[in-house]
Amino acid sequence: MSAKKKDLLSSAMKRTSEWISSQEVSSDVTVHVGEASFSLHKFPLLSKCGFIKKLVSESNKDSDSTVINITDIPGGSEAFELAAKFCYGINFDMSTENIAMLRCAAEYLEMTEEHSVENLVVRAESYLDEVALKSLSSSITVLHKSEELLPIAERVKLVSRCIDAIAYMTCQESQFCSPSSSNSGNNEVVVQQQSKQPVVDWWAEDLTVLRIDLFQRVLIAMMARGFKQYGLGPVLMLYAQKSLRGLEIFGKGMKKIEPKQEHEKRVILETIVSLLPREKNAMSVSFLSMLLRAAIFLETTVACRLDLEKRMGLQLGQAVLDDLLIPSYSFTGDHSLFDTDTVQRILMNYLEFEVEGVRLSNNGVDLAGDMERVGKLLENYMAEIASDRNVSLQKFIGLAELIPEQSRVTEDGMYRAVDIYLKAHPNMSDVERKKVCSLMDCQKLSREACAHAAQNDRLPVQTIVQVLYYEQQRLRGEVTNDSDSPPPPAAVLPPKLSSYTDELSKLKRENQDLKLELLKMKMKLKEFEKESEKKSSSSTISTNPSSPISTASMGKPPLPRKSFINSVSKKLGKLNPFGITPYNGRGRTKPPKDRRHSIS
Repeated sequence: MSAKKKDLLSSAMKRTSEWISSQEVSSDVTVHVGEASFSLHKFPLLSKCGFIKKLVSESNKDSDSTVINITDIPGGSEAFELAAKFCYGINFDMSTENIAMLRCAAEYLEMTEEHSVENLVVRAESYLDEVALKSLSSSITVLHKSEELLPIAERVKLVSRCIDAIAYMTCQESQFCSPSSSNSGNNEVVVQQQSKQPVVDWWAEDLTVLRIDLFQRVLIAMMARGFKQYGLGPVLMLYAQKSLRGLEIFGKGMKKIEPKQEHEKRVILETIVSLLPREKNAMSVSFLSMLLRAAIFLETTVACRLDLEKRMGLQLGQAVLDDLLIPSYSFTGDHSLFDTDTVQRILMNYLEFEVEGVRLSNNGVDLAGDMERVGKLLENYMAEIASDRNVSLQKFIGLAELIPEQSRVTEDGMYRAVDIYLKAHPNMSDVERKKVCSLMDCQKLSREACAHAAQNDRLPVQTIVQVLYYEQQRLRGEVTNDSDSPPPPAAVLPPKLSSYTDELSKLKRENQDLKLELLKMKMKLKEFEKESEKKSSSSTISTNPSSPISTASMGKPPLPRKSFINSVSKKLGKLNPFGITPYNGRGRTKPPKDRRHSIS
């Protein structure tokens, strides 16, 4: 018997049917668990398993062998094999990998104290209390293994005990958990705490293995124990990056994802968004932009997307251009490449926060500088989307009109966006081109932008004239200010005096050149107007030569035609940028010397 006993112990890790058959006693019960089959004996099983005892008593007592089918035992055939080994007294190791399965299988098979002392339920509970739930990593492992054992794992309170143990130990390990008496939600405290330790806690990576519903319950339990919500940011970021991996959120094309997988990821994303901290700066704008792209791609609820848009609007001053380049995810060819409607709503949220005065008002950040950064960001965004031919004029103008004027120190960025849009849309009408060019203030263009605009054929004539006029006015003001200021004493700064004189003469030459360019343009406008009048009068005469109206028109000069060019000429005359005295009805003044030899 001693040899048989040693033989039995050496085969303890083999399948139960193998070591049972090594005994000389024939089996009298066959248990089918899924596809596995076990030939066992009634006595060791009935002495400890109340569930099998009931099944055997209900079966045919006349037959020598009993067949039992078990289909829904937690853990399947592996769990039943370990339970059967326990019934036969065969040693095996309990671990964090199999304790959840053993506890649920023992509950299912009714291996309680009513049938045997120190039964499997008591042994599993002892291991949970003394070993498995004493460390954070093992508690997370047990909880992760319990995901496949529901709902019986909930009935034995295995899930709730693991969640409570994890919440308790994470609060002990992390700096983000403080006593409830020091309840401070100041944004400044948030920023300071984050700047002290940006490194993610070691246990955050372990939590990413959990299913989203259990992950959510763990975080809620942590906050109930005093864990600060803003400390959940790194944990949520890790979980989102792992669970949403593989989504084509940075390109355009047909969805390459199964409907079931899409639904699972949609639930994950909506849950993560609901857990995001409400404190400002708890999450980066780039991460929020990634979530928003995924929300649009997965077609989450409208509330989920609007929540992300508001969060991005609150921190828009920290965004970069890539954060706003959100693809439209429209799989037809007549839509724009980028989702301009979403960016427009983000900008409206930003402006709403500015008006209410709740943005960054507590931590001393320069609001003017923040708004200036937003203005430059939006100008760069408009220049990026301007090359897309599917961007409509209404969307382009609507987005530009939302940019605050006080955030635009210069109009160079807006001019660049307008110029790109005009180049990408060459078939625009004159009225549409005027609307686009009206988005920029020509008075705020730099000298480099003015020089480019003056030679830009894509701009309307009125805009070019406006640019030249304002540049001439600015130069005149600079020359006047320089001439009014007293020159420095020659004895003190003789080198700077000569450079000042050279600069003044240079400005005067530039002023004269600009005047000459304006004169040439005005002359070309008048010549074009005269040619159009001659053509109109000749066509009137040749239409009906016998008509009295045409005969009268031959004796009188034709009336000036009210054309667009004529109106521009009249406006130029009203502007009077050259100091020429207009005709007052009493007499014609003598033309200035610089126009006596003019051909006009």
